[in-house]
Amino acid sequence: MPSHRISDVATLLGVSDDTVRRWIDQGHVQAAKDDAGRLRVDGAGLARFLTDQWRARPGLEDGSAVQSARNHIQGIVTAITSDVVMSQVDLIAGNARIVSLISTEAVRDLGLEVGSIAVAQVKATNVSIELPRTR
Repeated sequence: MPSHRISDVATLLGVSDDTVRRWIDQGHVQAAKDDAGRLRVDGAGLARFLTDQWRARPGLEDGSAVQSARNHIQGIVTAITSDVVMSQVDLIAGNARIVSLISTEAVRDLGLEVGSIAVAQVKATNVSIELPRTR
């Protein structure tokens, strides 16, 4: 069963190590010491906790909005590059950078600017999954 270092979980989720430790102390996720005595978070339990947290969030799943796409990623706009017709919008969410090409009109209509909180909506038939390089 996969397990992860507290610091790796924190980095992946964009939270502090202390937040992950609080989740462990509060019983939200399980952790056990490895052979070297380091605390490691149970990957399957973490996945269940995150799924429960995602389902409990306000917004799309509570009926206040109706969408067909299920992959929504909230982050902060870090760059906007526009010409007359199209704009590139860069969004950072946790440790992920998402780049979207949308119309400049949409950027204006949404009032997007660097520092805005925005939600990337992903609807794709081809999404690749890769394993990270191990440390």
